[in-house]
Amino acid sequence: MSSTAGQTIKCKAAVSWEAGKPLVIDEVEVAPPQAGEVRLKILYTSLCHTDVYFWEAKGQTPLFPRIFGHEASGIVESVGEGVTHLEPGDHALPVFTGECGECVHCKSEESNMCELLRINTDRGVMINDGKSRFSKDGQPIHHFLGTSTFSEYTVIHAGCVAKINPDAPLDKVCVLSCGICTGLGATVNVAKPKPGSSVAIFGLGAVGLAAAEGARISGASRIIGIDLVSARFEQAKKFGVNEFVNPKEHDKPVQQVIAEMTNGGVDRAVECTGSIQAMISAFECVHDGWGLAVLVGVPSKDDAFKTAPINFLNERTLKGTFYGNYKPRTDLPSVVEQYMRGELEVDKFITHNVPFSEINKAFDYMLKGESIRCLIRMQE
Repeated sequence: MSSTAGQTIKCKAAVSWEAGKPLVIDEVEVAPPQAGEVRLKILYTSLCHTDVYFWEAKGQTPLFPRIFGHEASGIVESVGEGVTHLEPGDHALPVFTGECGECVHCKSEESNMCELLRINTDRGVMINDGKSRFSKDGQPIHHFLGTSTFSEYTVIHAGCVAKINPDAPLDKVCVLSCGICTGLGATVNVAKPKPGSSVAIFGLGAVGLAAAEGARISGASRIIGIDLVSARFEQAKKFGVNEFVNPKEHDKPVQQVIAEMTNGGVDRAVECTGSIQAMISAFECVHDGWGLAVLVGVPSKDDAFKTAPINFLNERTLKGTFYGNYKPRTDLPSVVEQYMRGELEVDKFITHNVPFSEINKAFDYMLKGESIRCLIRMQE
């Protein structure tokens, strides 16, 4: 066991005290892990749009003070009672969703939506006892997505921690714990394009580019990127996108444009925006008889869309996915191995790099649309 096991650790964390205000680097106390929990030393983390969305608190119940962050890599410092798949010194990726291994979803080969550890954006405490493991001067600080990786140390449910190859570079594979796997898995695990096929990707942010990377790995010959920002097209070429469509440049629905480009429609479409119109377009742009569209983007909770039933009767398929259908503990280690073998290119997703003390720059880069992923070096 480590020398700090069982003790409260004082460390630096970037605390969000108020919605939309710059994070403050404060000294916080991190309690030891309880039963079924793990305390991780975070070495690298990166900023995801989900962090920014909840930091802005525009569309949900505000919960502050809070420590954000959920895409990261680190080393196990200590484990709580009953944790058997991890031990101090293990290299690991924390994940915003989990795998308890006992529920019907975990026991199913077809689902990764763990009943116990499924994503919960409203919970700011640990499941075990309903309390936070973070505090400052006796004041509890809320957790975020069960991970809170904008802290040098964090406590996470063991079912949300994937043990990985210790030879994997933690400053690269940290981005696999959220957005990259979400887009990659949507393509390789759900859409499953065949070599030589055509794939349309709606939205060329980090998740969409990861979906394109999945199409590239799968051997798709035509990878069509659709985005309202034409400036994204040049960057997307690095991820296998070889054709581009900006819906604003056409006077007809984009699904019609794509159908005309592809002699009736693409074989697969992956929607990564959360826009209702993009969802409709993704479904209606796939070829009848065999076309499959996959929805990845998260819409507003009251959103709904409609499409003609004949689109289904003409043998088009519409599917949804959560975290690319990856089971965190079971599947993430093999995704890391894909990277280690050179099959999956991860480095190109990391466009910026800042020390922990300058974490607010990562927010600036993302808000300006300059970064895909900004790496934050936690231990300076």
